[in-house]
Amino acid sequence: MHPTAARFQQRLHERGLDVEVQVLPDSTRTAGEAAAAVGCEVGQIVKSLVFMRDGEPVMVLCAGDRRVAAGRLGLTPASADQARAATGYSIGGIPPLGHDQSLETLIDGSLRRFDTVWCAAGTPHAVFEAEIEALIGAIGDGAVVEVS
Repeated sequence: MHPTAARFQQRLHERGLDVEVQVLPDSTRTAGEAAAAVGCEVGQIVKSLVFMRDGEPVMVLCAGDRRVAAGRLGLTPASADQARAATGYSIGGIPPLGHDQSLETLIDGSLRRFDTVWCAAGTPHAVFEAEIEALIGAIGDGAVVEVS
């Protein structure tokens, strides 16, 4: 396992999320690629997206079949450098939690239509499956909202 994915696996366990990181041969950089690689609906893929609001990073967890209404939420997309600085991970592998710093997190309420979801685990080839309510609970102070 890539050291970044292994480090992330440890962070999941520290937060009480008992899931296993899987390393796949195919890229999971996009929601479509990830859904094809794990055999699920595109909506079950959690896109972990970094935005900026008033100079501060905000994590938005969005279903793979939805788009973030950034303007309505007062957000602007973060640059790749801003996303990495905020999370410690590169775009394409940013997980929904376990970042280098605590981030305000907005969670797409539409994810609750699924019992389980799939998320990036630190690299473009690493993913994990989690029960949506367990994931929301592990994030702690995340706000479940309408993001699209």
